[in-house]
Amino acid sequence: MRSLRLDPELDEKVRQAAAVKGESVSEFLRHAAAARAEETLSTRPSQRFDDVAGVVHGGGGRARRSGDAFADSLVEDRKRP
Repeated sequence: MRSLRLDPELDEKVRQAAAVKGESVSEFLRHAAAARAEETLSTRPSQRFDDVAGVVHGGGGRARRSGDAFADSLVEDRKRP
């Protein structure tokens, strides 16, 4: 058994929505909670960014050059007394 507090504005919206659906407020909230839980649990963590992953293309190439830059910095460090 759970209880929850709703602010007056949300409480009124829930009451109206339940009436439109022909359900009790409790039944309406149970259906809403079940749908939200199913939606949350059915999405694998690896899918959370599917809509944005790979969308931005920055031109690339910098990661390939980072090894050279690191090697150069090591050489410079060795040259210093």
